[in-house]
Amino acid sequence: MSRDATSKGALLRLGFTDPERAAEHVAQLGAGAEELLWTLGRTADPDLALQQLVRLRQAAGEQDADPDGLLAELVEDEGTAMRLLCVLGASEALGDHLCRHPDQWRELVDPTLGSTRPAAYAVREGLLRAVGADPADPTPTATLADHEALDAMRVEYRRVLLRLAARDLAHHLGVDDAAAELSDLAAATLEAALAVARQRVGESAALARLAVVAMGKCGGHELNYVSDVDVIFVYEPVEGAPPDQANRAATQLAAQLMRACSDPTGEGEIWPVDANLRPEGRNGPLVRTLESHRGYYERWASTWEFQALLKARAVAGDLELGRQYVEMVQPLVWTAAGRERFVEDTQAMRRRVLEHIPAKEAERQLKLGSGGLRDVEFAVQLLQMVHGKADEHIRLPTTLSALAALTERGYIGREDGVAMHDSYAFLRTLEHRLQLHRLQRTHVVPDDEDALRRLGRSMGFLKSSAAGLQDQWQRHRVEVRRLHQKLFYRPLLSAVARIPGEEARLSPEAARDRLAALGYADPSAALRHLEALTAGVSRAAHIQRALLPAMLEWFAEGPDPDAGLFGFRRISEAMGSTPWYLATLRDEGEVAQRMAAVLSTSRYATMLLEREPAGVRMLGEDLSPLGAEVVTEEMRAGAARRDDVESAVRSIRGVRRRELFRIAAGDLLGLTDVDVVGAGLSRLTDATLTAALEVVEDSVRRARGLEEAPTRFAIVAMGRYGGFELSYGSDADVLFVHDPVPGAEPQVAAGYAQAVANELRRLLSLPGGDPPLELDADLRPEGRQGPLVRTLDAYAAYYAGWSQVWEAQALLRADAVVGDQDVRRRFTEMVDPLRFPEGGITDDQVLEVRRIKARVDRERLPRGADPQTHLKLGRGGLADIEWTVQLLQMRHAGQVPALRTPRTLEALAAARDAGLVDEDDAALLQQTWRRVSRTRNAVTLVRGKPSDQLPSDPRERAAVASILGYPEGSSEAMVDDHLRHTRTAHAVVDRIFWET
Repeated sequence: MSRDATSKGALLRLGFTDPERAAEHVAQLGAGAEELLWTLGRTADPDLALQQLVRLRQAAGEQDADPDGLLAELVEDEGTAMRLLCVLGASEALGDHLCRHPDQWRELVDPTLGSTRPAAYAVREGLLRAVGADPADPTPTATLADHEALDAMRVEYRRVLLRLAARDLAHHLGVDDAAAELSDLAAATLEAALAVARQRVGESAALARLAVVAMGKCGGHELNYVSDVDVIFVYEPVEGAPPDQANRAATQLAAQLMRACSDPTGEGEIWPVDANLRPEGRNGPLVRTLESHRGYYERWASTWEFQALLKARAVAGDLELGRQYVEMVQPLVWTAAGRERFVEDTQAMRRRVLEHIPAKEAERQLKLGSGGLRDVEFAVQLLQMVHGKADEHIRLPTTLSALAALTERGYIGREDGVAMHDSYAFLRTLEHRLQLHRLQRTHVVPDDEDALRRLGRSMGFLKSSAAGLQDQWQRHRVEVRRLHQKLFYRPLLSAVARIPGEEARLSPEAARDRLAALGYADPSAALRHLEALTAGVSRAAHIQRALLPAMLEWFAEGPDPDAGLFGFRRISEAMGSTPWYLATLRDEGEVAQRMAAVLSTSRYATMLLEREPAGVRMLGEDLSPLGAEVVTEEMRAGAARRDDVESAVRSIRGVRRRELFRIAAGDLLGLTDVDVVGAGLSRLTDATLTAALEVVEDSVRRARGLEEAPTRFAIVAMGRYGGFELSYGSDADVLFVHDPVPGAEPQVAAGYAQAVANELRRLLSLPGGDPPLELDADLRPEGRQGPLVRTLDAYAAYYAGWSQVWEAQALLRADAVVGDQDVRRRFTEMVDPLRFPEGGITDDQVLEVRRIKARVDRERLPRGADPQTHLKLGRGGLADIEWTVQLLQMRHAGQVPALRTPRTLEALAAARDAGLVDEDDAALLQQTWRRVSRTRNAVTLVRGKPSDQLPSDPRERAAVASILGYPEGSSEAMVDDHLRHTRTAHAVVDRIFWET
């Protein structure tokens, strides 16, 4: 033995990781072994290959399987050496099999192994003969003893598998060829298992014709090394057989076939046979007749079942019966895309797949993860189902063949089809190598260095094996994710625009079919929008053609794709040739994706963005609400540049519109909490009123020829505005208060204050490009019958002599926030004793509050409204919770200073801390208040106008659910959760407010 050949450095360079042990193994093998080192260095794991070769030679010696001939053959024949050592280095499991059956090493001596594929019929004959069955018999039956037949079937299965693995590893077999051979081997194994089943069942087996129809990967002729084999069993009674006895016999045959494949023996097991794709799944009968299958598929089947039937193929048993089944179901497959809920069902299928991936596996999932095998298969199958009803050329069960046909027929761009083929082939090859190691069903790529190194070398990365594999795998994952989008959406543009290059060319009819399948309710209108956006040869049209495939996918992920696309068209047209608009969307992916989510979910935000297109830029910024001071200064600066009061207030409202969009976008994208939304809207209203009041006061002074204002003016926020809890559709409840300056004529001061209040309300409510800000002063003393504006003294006199308990309750949320600081301070000092009486309100006043609440519950709920789902006045809704907190404030704030706040949640927390509400009840009321407030905001965002009722329209309800964070298809779960929360909150309200 050459010392140089087995030196540590030489062995390390060849790829061995334990050179000392490798040298021992070479010495143990004896003369000539070192000549195998170069070949060993080309294997996936040279250390494992050499170790297994030592084991195999020992086993050959123990079983008289010519150990010396083994080594001599390897040294003399490079082809045999490469085939055997590649298997030993890549598959520990097949190495173990060879050590149990060392004579099978001779299977790899065959010089034609690298260039010939075994015929399916020959594989079938070999498996049947292994169990003692006659392949020529129409119903071959095993004749070996049962345990012998099972062992023989497993040994023959692995013999064929060994030959295939050797060809795959050493002769670089195409992944589609390997998958087809694995499928043929599975079909032959099912035939042999059925022969064993016939022997077990006995004479009654002849009562039924049984066909085994392969589904999934086996049916599609694309099986991997280790997989469940999906099947459906079809039977028919033979002529004259009693139907019930035939059914029993067929059921027994099917059950015994499944056991013959999966039961462990001394030779292990083969794989599980899974019949759960049958009608009704595991709850349905194991076998059915043709007519029973037909009835089920025509009346009850779901979309996913038709997608599964795309790969149905008769493989064992009565093949004629199996072919009749396939012929029966095929027309149903190609009309499934026209069924109701096809889009929702297909989206739900993909969603279920993603939901079942454990979080720790998500990034290493080869099959189900993003950019994985299932992405390619799902895309190809969906395109087949959408377009296959009109084009028979694409009705192929094998993924790569179907992908080629879709490309050839123009449904996928040629370059994209080639790229997807390459990525899918790489991922399938990696899947094969991963499973071959231990012949275990796994799709999780390991993260330890040794396993990655072995995998990488098995894929041809002999240098930097782990890193090379990781880089290539991630590149293909990214490519699959990118192409997944392009496969669906890019070709749609070709139906309405000429796109340079080898793009797919869809007819308008095919494009409409695809848009409908992707969730667009009006595909014809969608095509018109696409045409308008992409027509011509301008730079804008060019950028739109690059943008739209991604935008169309993002719109389709939203609750209302049609609205998203239509809104995008309107905004794009409004922006015209603005240079930054399309460039921003093209270059900043987050902006485009956020825009698509907003437009496909919210009419309210779309309306704001249409009138403030520059808000597109904002989507790339921090969407947290700005502080009142910053916004106020911007509003003042904009108003100062205007010549008249209406223009100045219009400028102020323009800033408000932009900031409304900022808050709405943050809310829609799940970036802004409901508390922050309410506070942000309230501070924005503060800023708007502050800036507008200054402009209006200046205008009124000039109009009346006054150098100085005759009175000091302030605005008191009330209701949800005072509580920092405004929602998008809320009016701003206010009180107007003024205090004449010393020496001013009372009538002049009152007239001035009245004019300011009226002008402010008029200008802020004028129709315009933003939602008007309605100032509601109905909570003032005497309501609508009383004067709009009062002096501080007039408020004090009224509250001292005439106020009722409901007015004290309304003042709980009074927050003097705008106007003269001294007037605001004095107003607050005046009302504090009224709303926070030192000893609390009297028992009679408590009864009066409850009486008023009962009347509100009885009379204020709109006619026809559902009390279960009315967000404000329904049971356990906002009014229930807020009245409960306010009653606690009126009874205890005199003694508990922390209760003296206009904010509901702050007051509730203070009541909890003071022991007035137990912790669980407080938490439940807080959660429900937050949830219902979020829902109320979401309804306004979706519908574009305020509403206190959960929407009944399915699309609007789905949009509300999506804003609340529910996955697609979960709107009913959203309603159920709402009812559960409000029901339990109502029970707490009964205990605390009503004391029942």
